[in-house]
Amino acid sequence: MSRLADYFVVVGYDHEKEQSGSPHGCGKILQRFPEKDWEDVPFIQGIDLFCQPGGWKLLSKALEPTFFIAVLTDIEAERHYCAVLTFSEAVKMTPTRPDDVEEELEGALVHHTMMFAPKSLVIISRLSYFETLKNCLGLIYTSYIDSLEVPLETLVGNILGHIQVPPANGPQNLLNDTQESVEHEWVRFSIGAGDRQALQPPLSDTLPVTGCKVAVLTQQLGIRNVLCLYSAAITDNKILFHSNSYTRLTEACTALLSLLFPLKYSYVYIPILPAALTEVLSTPTPFIMGVHSSLRNEMAELLDVIIADLDGGCISIPECISLFLPREDILQRSQDHLTLVLNPELKRADLAFPSPVDSNTKAEITDKEIRAIFLRLQAELLMGYRSCLTLIRIHPEPVITFNKGLFMFQRSLVGEEFLSKVLDSMSFAGYVNEKGPPYRVCNIFDKLVANIADTVSQEEGHPERALKNIRDVGDYLFINENPSKSAYLEKIPRPTEGAHTRINQMPFPHLDETLVGDVIEDGLNKAILQSLNQKASKVRHQKAQNVPLGTKISRYEDRMNAINNSARRLEVLKTCIGHIFDNRILDAKKLFPAVLRSLKSRITRLALVRRLALHVQENRAVLEQQQFDMVVRLINCALQEDSSSEEYSLSMAMLPLITAFCRKLCTGVIQFAYSCTQDHPVWASLRFWETAFYQDVEINIRQLYISECDTKCDSNDTFTESPSNSANGFITSSERSPLEIAAEQLRLWGTHNRDEQDKMVQNEESIVYSQAIHYANRMVCMRVPLDIQRGLKNSIFMDGESGSSKLSSSSVSGSDSYNAESTFESDSHDVSHQVIKFISRFVDKVCTEAGVASEHLKNLHAMIPGMVAMHIETLDAVNRESKRLPPIKKPKILKPTLLPGEEKIMDGLRGYLLPDGREDGIGGVMGGPAYLPAEGAIFLTSYRVIFKGTPIDIQACEQVVTRSFPVSALFKEKKITVGGLANSLHLEQFMQEGLQLRSVTFQLLKIAFDEEVGAERVELFRKMCGRIRYPQSLYQTFAFHGSTVSPLLSVQMKQKEKTATLRKLATKTLARGKKVVTGGSHHKTKLPPRKDRYLLPVEPLVPQRPPSAATLQRQMNAASLDSITVDSRPNSVLYEEEDLSIIEENDVTATLKPIDVLTTDKLQKKLYVQDYQRLGFNISSGMMRPKLGEAFRISEVNIHFEVSRSYPSLVVVPSALTDDSIRRLAKCHRQYRFPAITWRHPGTKALLLRSSGFHGKGMMGRIKSAPNPSTSGSSETSSSKSIEQDKFFTAVVFNTPCGSSYKSDSLVSLNAILPPSMTLEPDSTPHMKRGHSGTLLQRGFHRSSGGKSAPKPGLFDKSLSTLKRGATLGKMSSFRSGGPGFNSTSMAKNLTLAPQSVSRNGSVTDYDLASKKDQDPRKAALYIFGEKSQSRAFKMEQFNKCDFIPYDFYETRHVKNSLKKLMKACVPSNLLTDPECGFHKLVEDSEWMAQIQSIMQLAGAAVDLMDLQGSSVMFSFEDGWDFTTQVVSLAQILMDPYYRTLEGFQSLIEKEWLAFGHRFTHRSNQTGAHQASGFAPVFLQFLDSVHQVHSQFPLSFEFNQYFLKMIAYHHVSNRFQTFMLDSEYERFEAATHVFEDKLTSHPGEGQDDKGPMRSFWEYINKINNKQPLFYNLAFAPHTSVLRPYTNFSSLRIWDYFRQEDLAGGPSFDRELFELATAEDKEVPLLPSDRRVINNCYDNATQAEPDMHMWLLEEMLQLEGDLGRTPQHWKTRLDRAQKSFPSRVRMKSLSVKIKEAQMQSITAHKKTTIDILVKGKNIIEPQPKGFAAHHHFEAHSYMTPTDCDYCSQLLFGAVKQGCKGMKCSDCGFNAHEDCVPKIPKQCVRKGSTKEPSTGPSRPTSDEVVTAGTPVTPAGVSGYDEFHAKIGETRSHEGYLNKRGARLKGWKQRWFVLDAQKHQLRYYETRNDPHCKGIIDLKEVESVQPAFPTAGAPKKCDESAFFDLKTTRRAYNFVADTKPAAEEWISRIQDCLS
Repeated sequence: MSRLADYFVVVGYDHEKEQSGSPHGCGKILQRFPEKDWEDVPFIQGIDLFCQPGGWKLLSKALEPTFFIAVLTDIEAERHYCAVLTFSEAVKMTPTRPDDVEEELEGALVHHTMMFAPKSLVIISRLSYFETLKNCLGLIYTSYIDSLEVPLETLVGNILGHIQVPPANGPQNLLNDTQESVEHEWVRFSIGAGDRQALQPPLSDTLPVTGCKVAVLTQQLGIRNVLCLYSAAITDNKILFHSNSYTRLTEACTALLSLLFPLKYSYVYIPILPAALTEVLSTPTPFIMGVHSSLRNEMAELLDVIIADLDGGCISIPECISLFLPREDILQRSQDHLTLVLNPELKRADLAFPSPVDSNTKAEITDKEIRAIFLRLQAELLMGYRSCLTLIRIHPEPVITFNKGLFMFQRSLVGEEFLSKVLDSMSFAGYVNEKGPPYRVCNIFDKLVANIADTVSQEEGHPERALKNIRDVGDYLFINENPSKSAYLEKIPRPTEGAHTRINQMPFPHLDETLVGDVIEDGLNKAILQSLNQKASKVRHQKAQNVPLGTKISRYEDRMNAINNSARRLEVLKTCIGHIFDNRILDAKKLFPAVLRSLKSRITRLALVRRLALHVQENRAVLEQQQFDMVVRLINCALQEDSSSEEYSLSMAMLPLITAFCRKLCTGVIQFAYSCTQDHPVWASLRFWETAFYQDVEINIRQLYISECDTKCDSNDTFTESPSNSANGFITSSERSPLEIAAEQLRLWGTHNRDEQDKMVQNEESIVYSQAIHYANRMVCMRVPLDIQRGLKNSIFMDGESGSSKLSSSSVSGSDSYNAESTFESDSHDVSHQVIKFISRFVDKVCTEAGVASEHLKNLHAMIPGMVAMHIETLDAVNRESKRLPPIKKPKILKPTLLPGEEKIMDGLRGYLLPDGREDGIGGVMGGPAYLPAEGAIFLTSYRVIFKGTPIDIQACEQVVTRSFPVSALFKEKKITVGGLANSLHLEQFMQEGLQLRSVTFQLLKIAFDEEVGAERVELFRKMCGRIRYPQSLYQTFAFHGSTVSPLLSVQMKQKEKTATLRKLATKTLARGKKVVTGGSHHKTKLPPRKDRYLLPVEPLVPQRPPSAATLQRQMNAASLDSITVDSRPNSVLYEEEDLSIIEENDVTATLKPIDVLTTDKLQKKLYVQDYQRLGFNISSGMMRPKLGEAFRISEVNIHFEVSRSYPSLVVVPSALTDDSIRRLAKCHRQYRFPAITWRHPGTKALLLRSSGFHGKGMMGRIKSAPNPSTSGSSETSSSKSIEQDKFFTAVVFNTPCGSSYKSDSLVSLNAILPPSMTLEPDSTPHMKRGHSGTLLQRGFHRSSGGKSAPKPGLFDKSLSTLKRGATLGKMSSFRSGGPGFNSTSMAKNLTLAPQSVSRNGSVTDYDLASKKDQDPRKAALYIFGEKSQSRAFKMEQFNKCDFIPYDFYETRHVKNSLKKLMKACVPSNLLTDPECGFHKLVEDSEWMAQIQSIMQLAGAAVDLMDLQGSSVMFSFEDGWDFTTQVVSLAQILMDPYYRTLEGFQSLIEKEWLAFGHRFTHRSNQTGAHQASGFAPVFLQFLDSVHQVHSQFPLSFEFNQYFLKMIAYHHVSNRFQTFMLDSEYERFEAATHVFEDKLTSHPGEGQDDKGPMRSFWEYINKINNKQPLFYNLAFAPHTSVLRPYTNFSSLRIWDYFRQEDLAGGPSFDRELFELATAEDKEVPLLPSDRRVINNCYDNATQAEPDMHMWLLEEMLQLEGDLGRTPQHWKTRLDRAQKSFPSRVRMKSLSVKIKEAQMQSITAHKKTTIDILVKGKNIIEPQPKGFAAHHHFEAHSYMTPTDCDYCSQLLFGAVKQGCKGMKCSDCGFNAHEDCVPKIPKQCVRKGSTKEPSTGPSRPTSDEVVTAGTPVTPAGVSGYDEFHAKIGETRSHEGYLNKRGARLKGWKQRWFVLDAQKHQLRYYETRNDPHCKGIIDLKEVESVQPAFPTAGAPKKCDESAFFDLKTTRRAYNFVADTKPAAEEWISRIQDCLS
C-alpha cells in the first residue's frame, strides 16, 4: 500500500517582492503539509514556478479556476506529479503617489484599487491518478468557495493520511486460497466532503496508463507526424511541444512516452516548462518539453529542436536535423495499420452498397489499438534481440550485455541508421539491464517480440487478421487499465456556478497545522493496522517465468546462405590450403591469387577459418618458412576484408589460430603468427575485446552448469521437454542456450543453501578472473609490435570510446585525417606504457561489470606491466632472428631509359605503384588484367619522376608498367598512410611509408615504399623533388643543361633571388601603400625609404635617339621614389596573389640591355615580324618610314624595351602616331602595355588590337603625371595622356571601313534572324524621318545628338583623307576640343545601345527594337572589351565611334582553383563512391568548361564584329598577358586559316604568347621565386579551347589533336627553352649571356649549332620531317571563318586530361616512346595480323593500325625496292592525292546542311548580341530567388531553332509558318508536345538564350563541309562513351522487382549479361531501352528470401530472393521456385 498524495501545498502571490521593486511578480509557498519531509519522499523546492508557468501576475478580472498536471523529476530520476488548481483572490491595492506630488493633508481619504491575485492548491503525488487528484483539489476548492461545514484541515489530512492505494493487480477478491480466478475490486474512499470516489490500480505497473491521451495526440497531429515524433524520441532528438493549453501539453508528452514502451525515456522530461526557465531549451542533451504558445519568439531561435504545434497540427523539423525513420517495410506496415484503426470507413468508401457499421468506438479503445500498433512496431524492430544477449554472470545477480554488431549483421541491417541509433541509446541500454535476465515476470511485449515473425508472415495479405491481432493486444491494454468488470458511480460535489465571480469572497483561510497533522497521524495508524490484516492485504502477485526466446536469427542466416556461394570457389580454397600444408608450394602459388580474390566473400572466409582450425587440431601448427608466409597472408587478407564490420565473429575465431600457427627461427626462438597480423584496426578496438571476452566467459559459464546437468542426465537418462525450440519437441541439456541454462539456475537459486550459493558465486568469479588474465595475455600479443622502435600500430582507438570501430574503414583510404590521427601514438617511444594503459582500461571495464572482487582486480593490474615487459623481451629476440631470414625474392629493379643529358638524381626506391581513383589499369569493369598495383622502383632524374615495374597480378606480370611526368610539372606532393593497403591489395609485406605525387600533366603517382626503404630516404626523395621542381634560377633547369651563364647575368640573378624572398612583405607594403593613397585625393603620402626597393619602378621614357647602355643603367639606378610608386592597377582593383610578379617584372637592380644584339635586320627574321609582313603591314622601303598613304607602320619605339619590357621589340601602330605619342600613350595602361595591332581582316580591313587595362584616376593618376627627370620636356598632365588616347582611337576608327563595302549582312542587322514581318523599313513608321535608314538594332546602336544639328558634311571625309596620307594627329585637336564648324557634343557621343533599348535582364525586346529613333543610325567602328572596373576610366564622350563593353571574365585565381578541382575529377586519388559526386558532376563543379565557354564566346564575338560588321575590336583585360592573350589568339584561329596550319600555329604562339610577353615562368612556377603564386593554367586553357574548335571542325586544321597534346605537355616540361622566361626581353638577355657548352651538347634534343637556344619548334619539325605524326590526314579546308558552338552540350572533356599509357609512359618524348615500343616493331605487322590492345595499358592512338601510315610506309618500301631516292612523306602524299580523279565540289548543299550553317551563324549572332547587351546593361541583375513557372506562348519560328527539351529541330526554312512554344520570361523553346514534360522551374528571366544543343546534323551519306561544326553525339552523362562490346544475354526472363522507398512491385524483363557483368531490366521484352542496370561488381550476395509486404498475389512463397549490393538490397520474386533457383545459380556463376 502507498499514499495517494505525498504533500499538499498552498502557493500564493508574493506581495513583499512586488513592494521591494521586483520587475516580475513571484509566488511563494504559504503553507505545506506535512511540514516535515517524508523519509522516503523529500519535498521538491521551486514548485511555485510550475504553479504559474506563464508567470505570477495581478489581473483586473477574476478568472475561472484552472487545473493542470505538472511533472517534476528528482535527483533519483523519480517522477512526481504536481496537480495544480489555481483560482483568483481579490486584493486591495493602495495606489502609489508620484514623487513630484505634494503630500495630502492628514485625514484625507485614500482610494483603493481592486486587483485579483492567483492562488494555487497543489497536491504532489508519485502515482499517476490524474483524475482522482483533480477531484480531491476540486472538493477542497468547493468546500472553500461554498463555505461547506467540513473543515478544510480534515479534507487535507484525509487526502494525505487516510487514502492508501494498493499496488498493481489489486485489490483482489480471492474466492479461495487455491483457486486462480480472482475478481478485481474498486478502491473506494471519501475525503469527508460528502463525496464518494473510487480508483482502479492497473494489472501491471510496467505498462503505461494513458486513458485516451494517445488517441487525442494522433487526432491533433496526424498519423505521419506522430510516426515522426516517435522516431525522433526513440533516436534521442530534442522535441518541444507548444499549445495554449497546459493540460494538452502534459497529455501529449505522456502519450509520446507511452509509445516508446518497453523503452524508458532517460533524458530531460518537462511537459510544462515555466517561462522563467526557457534557457533550459539550450541544453545540449536530448529532451521532451512543452511550453505555452505565447513563447513562440523563444522557439524561433532553436535550430536543433523538433517543434510540434498541438493546436495547429503540424511539426517543424530543422534542416540541420537528419531524422531517421524505421525501415521502409516496417514503417509502411505501421502506417497502414494506423489507417485501418483511425479511418475504418476508408476501405468501404468506394463500395456501392456498404454495410452499416457501428462507428461509435470509444476513444479509450482507439487509444489502446494505436498503442498496440506501436507496440508491434517495437517488437519488429527488436525481433530476435534475445539471441544476441551475452551472459556474463548468473549469480548472485544476472549480468547480461547486448551484442549490437551480431544483431545488425544477422538481420542484414548493417548500416541501417535508425535501428543503430535505437540500439545505441540509453533507453535500450537500460532495457537490456532490466529485461535481459531470462527468468523474471513477463509482460505483453515479451510475448509479442517472441512471436512477431510468425504473426507478420500470417498477416501478409490479410489485413483483417492484422486488425484482429491489433484489437487483441488493445483489449489486453484496456483490461490492464480497467480490470474491474463492474461499474461504480462516483459522487463529486461541484462549486456553485459563477462562484468565482463573487466580489466579497473571503481569502483562502490559513489552515491549522496541528489539526492537519493529527488527521494525518490518525490515518497512518489505521494504515498500519490494515496492513497487518493478511486477508485484506493479500494480493495475487505475478509469477516469474522463463522469458521466451522466440525464433533465432541465426536460423534465418543459415537458410539465406544455403546457396550463397559457389562450390567451385570453396573447392579451390580447400585444395590450396591442402597444398600449403602438404608443402606443395608451387601448386599452392598457382591457386593463391584466386583464393585471395575469393576471400571477399564472407562464406569463403568462414570456410578458411574452419579449414585452418582442422589443421591446428591435427597438430600441424608448426610450419615451414614459406608455409608460414602463405598462411599469414591468407589470415591478413581475411581480416582485412572483415575489418570494416562491427560483427567480430571472424576475428574472434581467428584469435586462437593466430596464437597457434608458428615457425621456428632458430633454437629456442619461435615466431607466432600474431607478430605478423597486428596491422588490423580491429585489435585496437575496445569493443572487439569486450565482445570476445564476454563471448568466451559465456561459453565457460555454460560449460560449468552443463557439466553438472550432464551428470544428472546420465544418471537419470531423462530429457527436457521444449517443444518450442526443437523440431522433435525434445532437446538434451547440452543443446540448451546459455539463457535457458541461466533461467533454470535462477529458478533453482532459492533451493540451494548458503554454502552452495557461495560456491556458485565463487566459481563464476573464477571464470571471469581467469578469462581476464587470458585476454590480457592475448592483448599483449596483439598490441606490442614486433619492432618496438616503430611504435604502436592502429592506435587510433586508444583514447576513443569503446565501439569506435566504425572508423576502421578509413585505415585503408589514405586520407589526410587518418594520417594526422595515426601519428599521435606512432611518434611515442613509450610503447609499453601505452599498451599497459590500453589493457588496464579494458580490465577495469569488464571486471567491474562482471563483479570481480577489488582484490582480484588489483592483482590483475599488478600483473599487466610484468606481462608486457616479458613479451617485449621475447619479441626482441624474434625480431633479431627474423631479420636474419633470407629476404623474400623480389623482382629485379628495371632501369628507366633516359634522354641525352638526363641524369639520375636518386637511384630507384623500391615500392609499389598503387591504383588511384581511375579505374584504368585495375581490371574489373574496364576489363583486362589488373596492371596495378605494380612492383618496381621510383626514380628521380634531372628531368622526370619515373616509376617502372611489373604488375603483381600473375596474369600480367610479364608486362612492364611505366608512369612518369616531368619534375617541373609537379603540382603537389604529400605523404599518405598505406599501412592497411598491403592486405587489401594482397601484397606480401607491411608498408609504412607512402607518397602521392600529382602533376599538372594530369598524372598521379601513388607510391607505397618497400619496407627496405627507410623514412630518411623517403624524406630525402621529397626534398630533392622540391629542389629540382623549384630551382633557385631558371638557368638551373633541364632546358639549360650544359649551358654557361655569363658572370654579369649571374650577379643579376643572385640579386633577384635576394629580393624574391621578401615578396610577401612587398605585397603587404604595396597593399598598405595603396590603402593610404586611395584614402584621399588632396595629399601625398610617402612610404619609408627602407621600403623603396620593394616598390615598382616606372619605365623611363626614352628620347628620340637611343641612349647607351651606361646611360640606361644610370637612369634606372637613379630612379626616385616619385617615379616608382606607381600603381599598375586602377584604384578599384585590389592586389592579389599573382601581383607578386610585378616586382620581378620591373626590378630596380641592374639589368642587361641587349642593344648590340637587337637590330632591324635581325628582327625581320622573327616569326611574328614575318607574320606582320604577311598581313601587309610591312613595305619594301623600310619599317620606320612607310609610304605615303600607309595607315599603319611597324614601330621600333620598343626596340630596346624602354617603353614596355614585356612587349615585343617591334609593334604595329597607326602611322599617324609618333614614337613620343606612343610613349605617352603607354602610361595610360598597366605595365605600359599600350594598344598594339596584332591582326587585320583581309576582307573588311577591321583591326584586332590588344593591350592591358586602363589606369584609373585618383592618386595613381597624379603620380603618373608627376614630372619625370628622364624627359627633357615639360611635365605631362592627365589631359595630355587622354589626348594621346584620343589620337590613337581616332586613327583606328578612321582606318576601319566598318563593313560598308564588304558584306551587307551585318551583325547588328536582325534581318537574318527576325521574321520578315518584323523588319521595319525606314518609312514604315510615320514619325520616322526619311533618310534615316538602318535596321532595328542599328538604330539601337545610335548616336544621340541631343537635338542639335549634325556635323557639317565633308568634315569627316577631309579628316579621313588626312589620316590616310599618314599625317600626324597633333593638329587635329579640333576633333576633341571642337573647331570651326565642328559640333563637339554630337561628335563626343558614342555609338552604342540606348538605355531605353536595354531590358531589365540584359536582352533587347521586340518592343525596344520597334521604338522610335530620330537619330542617324550608325555602328561603332571600334569595340573595346575590358573589365567592368575600367568603365569609369574610359569616358565614352571622349572617343568618337568607340564603344566600351564591360565583360565578366574569370580571373586568374578562379583559373587556379578550377585546375585543382579539375585534376581531382580527372585524376582522383581514390575511387569515387558517392553516386551524387560522379565524374561529370565534379567537372561541372570545377567550372573549367564554363571558363572555356567564356573564352570561346568572347572570341566568337570578335569574329562576328570583325567579319560581319567590319568593326575593329580591342581587348584590354588586366595586365594584358593572360585572358587577353587567350581571346586574341583564339579569335585569329577562327578567322585566319593560316593559323590553322602547322606553320601558322607556330607563328601565332610566337607572336601572341612569346613576343607579347605571357609570363610562362611565373604562371608555371618554374623557379622557387614563383612558388608562392601557384600554378595558373592559362596557356593550357587556350589549348583546350583550340581542341574544342578542332573537335567541331576536324577538316579545317592541318595539325591533329596529338600536336596540341604535345604542346600542352612540353609547355610545362622545361625540356625546351621555348616556353620559358616571361618576355622577349628576357629571351634576348638569355640568348646574349647564356652560352652552350659544346662538349656536353647532345644531338637529337632539338638544339641547333647556330644558336644556343633549344627550340621546341625545331624538335617538332624534326619529327614532322620523318613522319606525319602531327599531320591531320583529313585536312580539307573549305571555309575561312569558323563559328563553333559554345553551349555546354557541344563541349567535350579533353582526353588529354584522362589518358593513361602504362606501357611506356607519356608518348610526348618521342625518343623514349620509340625505345619503349621498339620490341613490338621488331617484327613488322602485316595487314592481316591482329594484336590485342588494352586501352588502359597501350597508347591506343599510337598502337592502332592506321591505313594512311601503312600506305606511306609501303610506298617508301617500294621506292627502295625500285632503287629510287626516298622522298618526303608530304610529297608522296600529294602525289598520291593527285593520282585520284579530281573531285568536283558540290555546287549546292543539302537543305539540312544549309540549315546547320545558317543556325551556326544565327547562334553566334545571338551570343554576340547577348554579350553586347549585357555589357551595356546599366541595371543590376535581379537577385536569384525562388524559381518561377514558365510562361509559354505560341511563337513563329522562321529560322532553325532546336527544342531545348528534346534537342530536335523545331521549325525552320523547311516548315514555314509552323508554330512552337516559347517562354516569355526565359526564352525556353519547345515543341507543343514537350511542354507538359518540361520542368516547371523557370530559372532566370529575360536572357538571350543560346540554343542548348548543337544544330541538326546531316546524315552519314551527306557531305560535311569544314564550315559546319561537327557536334559530338552524346553529350551528357555516360552517353559520351560508346561500348565496344555488343550486348550478350546469358540469361533472361520476367521477374517481379520491388521498387525503392514507398514503391510497389512491378514486372520487368531482366537480362543477365555475363560479358559486361551487368543485370539489366527493361519495361517489356521488346523494349530497346533499358530502364536500369545493376552492376555485378557491387553485388555482395544473392540468396533466397521470405515473402515481404505487398508482394504480387498468387506467387510461390519459395520464389523470393534478394540481391544485396554495396548501395542497396533488391527484392525479386520469380514465377516458380525452380526459376528463382536458376536465376540465383546464373548470377552466382557470374560472381565466381
